[in-house]
Amino acid sequence: MPYGQARETVTRLLLAALDGPDTDRAAAETERALVATGVREHVVFPVAAALEPGGPAAARVLARRLVRGGTTVHGVVAGLGLLDRLGEPEDVPSVRALGSLHGLARYAVGVLDPLDRVAAALMWLTHRPVADVARRLVEDVTARDPAAVRERLLGLAADHRRMGPDDARRVAEATGLAGLLARSPEDTELLAQAVRLLVRTTTREDHGIEIARYADARALYGTVAERARLLPPEPGHQARLLALAQELHSGASRLLDWPPGLRETVLGRLLDAVREPPAPDGGHRADWIRRTARHLRRSGRAALPAPAVGAPRLRMEVAVADPGDRGTVETRILVDGRPILPEIFAHGAGDAPERLVDTGSLRAGPEPREVRLAEAYCTEDCCGALYTTVRREGPHVVWSGWRRSGRPLDLPEYRFDADAYDSEIARAEQDHDWTWPARSTARLIVTGLRDRPGLLTRRGLVQGWTGTSHGEPGTTVVTFFGPPPEGAGTAAPRAYTWLLPDDGTPPQERAARALRRMAEEDPRTFPRRP
Repeated sequence: MPYGQARETVTRLLLAALDGPDTDRAAAETERALVATGVREHVVFPVAAALEPGGPAAARVLARRLVRGGTTVHGVVAGLGLLDRLGEPEDVPSVRALGSLHGLARYAVGVLDPLDRVAAALMWLTHRPVADVARRLVEDVTARDPAAVRERLLGLAADHRRMGPDDARRVAEATGLAGLLARSPEDTELLAQAVRLLVRTTTREDHGIEIARYADARALYGTVAERARLLPPEPGHQARLLALAQELHSGASRLLDWPPGLRETVLGRLLDAVREPPAPDGGHRADWIRRTARHLRRSGRAALPAPAVGAPRLRMEVAVADPGDRGTVETRILVDGRPILPEIFAHGAGDAPERLVDTGSLRAGPEPREVRLAEAYCTEDCCGALYTTVRREGPHVVWSGWRRSGRPLDLPEYRFDADAYDSEIARAEQDHDWTWPARSTARLIVTGLRDRPGLLTRRGLVQGWTGTSHGEPGTTVVTFFGPPPEGAGTAAPRAYTWLLPDDGTPPQERAARALRRMAEEDPRTFPRRP
């Protein structure tokens, strides 16, 4: 059965059950009908959760009958779906009991989240352990043994790739990490682990925005910032504190419900605790610490462009993640100080500045232009991308016509003061403070090829991706595609990769040398490395 038809069928059956006068009979008949449809239970749950019954009390009675007396997976899952919106504290015991069954745990966790966060987190960790130590952590929390909980916490690989942002949040919730740290003022080991877990929770991958779901995020941020100076001045600690500061400055953490002035206080304490490594030694991570810390300190003192009265204020920020973690580069868009992408597109980060800013796509011209602002982590073909249309309208620049790939989005338009907008876009295009030599070289090569496309097209070649890789951030990567050179023995098109390690010369000189060589020689004959 097609997905759309399956949703309509489940919706019709549940609404019919709510209209019946005999709840027990309606529950039994609904179970049989759901099984007979052949619809999978993973479709039943979201349909039931999205249902908006006219009488919540009647729907709650039906849900409890299905949850407590259901005899099929379809019936129980339908009841859990209804409780996802309608559940009350008295439902916690029955939902926890069902959550002990592996096939029902993922549904039970969602129902428990607004009712009992600790119970939900423990259930999550029980059925999706990061490692054996996580299973033992659940046992220690259940036994109410704070000393054992601390030891288990310290044994977790909190910044390991296998621990996703959702796992990190659940560990913090299950252990009451914010309170545990607040009660341990001298425990620097626990402080360091709390920082790791908090950083992991803020990480944006394909897991959504976990920091927004963490109820104790502000409390943990505050305690970490108060004690940040207690951490040893080694690069790992300094980088993680800086990552937290960057998230507070322009990331999703800025959107937490901060009382007036508190976010700025926490951000300032984190930055005060970051001790920059001495230049020029320390490698790429140390360079990132120096560069990012200075940028954040300057940005804290810089004023936003002064717009016309009533017009929103635009600010473009480039955020480079800790090279010791992901090292990704994204463009963040702040309107009146609020990062808008996490609020309207949780599936991925803003596009890289080379794509969004350097190309001039955000400039407002006489004709409307559609611009892609962000892409889902899994790719646009999978979970989509976010687009808006930029147009100049008299004294304003307007962003409107929002869509997620092929689907229109009901989002308000932004009307920016045109002079302030143009000034900010020009500033962003000229802002290279965030970058490093190999990345600057890549940007200059891309600009050179844009200005002189014939360097590749005269040989039938198409420009590919040019940038730096996570594994070798000090190496510029140039890729292109096209036919092989004469005498290669095959006519099949192929991909070419040219690697240019940083040799210490200025990026302008390295880029000019690379473009000159492409003009004088066939780039298909270049060795992969010099």
